[in-house]
Amino acid sequence: MPGVQVVATVTPPDKPKGRGSDPKPLLVKLAAEASEIPVLQPPNLDGESILAELARLAPDVIVVAAYGKFLPKTVLELPPHGCLNLHPSLLPRHRGPSPVIAAILEGDAVTGVSLMLMDEGMDTGPVIASAGMSLSGGETSGELEDTLFEMGGGLLLDSLGPWVCGRLSVTPQDEALATVSRKFKRSHGIDWSVPAETIARRCRAFYPRPGSHTQWNGRRLKLLSVSQAQDAPDSPGVVGRVVMQGPLGGLKVETGRGTLSLDLVQLEGGKAVSGCDFVNGHPGIIGAILKTRNRSVRGRNCEENGDQD
Repeated sequence: MPGVQVVATVTPPDKPKGRGSDPKPLLVKLAAEASEIPVLQPPNLDGESILAELARLAPDVIVVAAYGKFLPKTVLELPPHGCLNLHPSLLPRHRGPSPVIAAILEGDAVTGVSLMLMDEGMDTGPVIASAGMSLSGGETSGELEDTLFEMGGGLLLDSLGPWVCGRLSVTPQDEALATVSRKFKRSHGIDWSVPAETIARRCRAFYPRPGSHTQWNGRRLKLLSVSQAQDAPDSPGVVGRVVMQGPLGGLKVETGRGTLSLDLVQLEGGKAVSGCDFVNGHPGIIGAILKTRNRSVRGRNCEENGDQD
């Protein structure tokens, strides 16, 4: 961006990832290094050394995106034009760590990205600018997150100059409209007793992270892609029972209302395959009753941390 100098990138320390447990840098670090931008990786932002380094850099503004930690007051007050946060929702709806998952879980028709002036609360600061988009109802959280952060990059580029020059005002958030999302850490165990439409929405919300699964023959079966089967929504059946899908094969599961097509699955220890290929390799799954969770994800405000079974 003309007229803007990025003096440093701050990102968490590299963390072990994969079977070798070797530390892997985040993509933001790799991008910064490729552009010869200094990278700082403090374990937290309240240590004397990182505060001194930030003060030495003397930034006019700090921009935060998906950092995952609260900024201490000393950092918030450091830049003369404040700390700005790109948040992938239309605030005050879906504050917190999982706004994209929340938007899909709630079946929102519209979402977007907000640029806000940070305060000490969790996504509670006044909004400087926002941009919205309609949802098709078929997005996964991974796809939607990519779209929203690309949109957020454009919003930041359009807003940063006018903000620093004093041409943008802030709009306080309406607390009466606020909702808060929660962090989902573990794969979501499927409750087959709820409608197929609801299960499909949850699987989209939890893909690719933290994921969705069921149990068959004592092994975890990951559901990577599912869709509501084109049959009567109130067709009778046995909850959790696996049935053949059409003359070409494939998998369907009977739910509390309607049936769900398992389009792409991965059995524990195996590779991801289509439902049709899975039946060919594991014909014994037809007629099996898949395990149903004892409790389901609650409907509002993004609810719980997933479930192990």
